[in-house]
Parts: sequence; C-alpha cells; structure tokens
Amino acid sequence: MKGIIGKKLGMTQIYDENGNLVPVTVIEAGPCPVVAVKTAERDGYVAQQLGFGTAKVKNVTKPELGHLKVAGLDTAPPAVLREVRLDAVPEGQGVGSVLKADIFAKGEFVDVTGRSKGKGFQGVVRRFRFGGGRASHGGGWVRRPGSIGMCVDPGKVRKGQPMPGNMGDVQRTVQNLVVVAVRPDDDVLLVRGSIPGANGSTVMVRSAVKK
Repeated sequence: MKGIIGKKLGMTQIYDENGNLVPVTVIEAGPCPVVAVKTAERDGYVAQQLGFGTAKVKNVTKPELGHLKVAGLDTAPPAVLREVRLDAVPEGQGVGSVLKADIFAKGEFVDVTGRSKGKGFQGVVRRFRFGGGRASHGGGWVRRPGSIGMCVDPGKVRKGQPMPGNMGDVQRTVQNLVVVAVRPDDDVLLVRGSIPGANGSTVMVRSAVKK
C-alpha cells in the first residue's frame, strides 16, 4: 500500500500505443514531504503523515509549527496534512524524505478520493430524479415529492426518506483507475477516467484495495 496527496488539474485525452483515444484526468501528485511516521508499537498502526502545498507561517498555529519543526518544515509549512495507512514504511521514506509522482508506475491501479462539487440546496427532482406530479388536469405539484409518511402506523417519516436538501460537497472515492502515464519531471499522474471534485481541489491517490 502507498499513497500521495495531489491536486486535480483537469481532464484531457491522449492516444495509447494502439492509437486509441483515452480520456484521462491530470493530477499534480506531490511533492509531498513526510512529516511524521506512525508505528504499530507506539501508535497502534503504521502510517505516513504527508504534507502538500505551502501555507504562510502566520496562518499556522504554534502547536502545528512545533510538530512540523521535527521534519524541518516550520519555515515553509505545508497547506494540507493527510495520513496514508501502510503495511510497512518503505526504506528511505522516513521523516524528512519527499514523495513524488514516481512512487506509482504506469499500469498500476489506484483509488482516488476527493470531495464532489457542491450543488447547494436542491429539490427532489434534481437531487433524486423524482418524476414529480402531472403538469395538467388539476395537478398543481409538478416538482414536489408527494406523500412522505403514513397515517397511524408507523405514524412517522421513515429514516432515509428522499427529501430536498444539500446536494454534493461530500467525500467520494473512485476505485480501480489505471495509471496511464507518469511524468515525474512535472510531478504529474495521468489516470484513466474521471475523479471527484472541481479543478484545483485536493485529492488523495492510494493503491487500489480491490486489485
């Protein structure tokens, strides 16, 4: 298992070796300094804490700066901190080392996690694809949900009933995306297909758990 923090740059198309057009998402993967290492003996699990991006020192709390000082990052603190669970910490990837896009290779399968685009407050027609009521002959409720509950038994609205509410802006993971190309000079990964989130949003790229 391995992982890296990245930023979604957008989608494009490239040609493979057979001349087929492949839709890919471009991810700026790293560089990610290793801020801390969790061990099974001390913490109960094995993981790497990675940083990504750069924040201003004045915008970082003093406890966090003290935490970053161990890795020598207190003068240039990362904007994002994330943990990646591991089976074992690879040799040479201790505190202070830097992970780049080349930890993945062409042909590997990855899972990408991000936050979906927020759509705001939406009704049931858009949020759950309800059909709505009739538009003529005395309908009068074209885009409404209709009945949501019962009379006497059970006398309440069941949990999970589709209702209007906030749509999007939730964490989602797309699994088993193949790495089409790795460009370590640009810190870029090209993965086949789409991933959650808007362009410029932060994503996590991990080894696929179901492959």
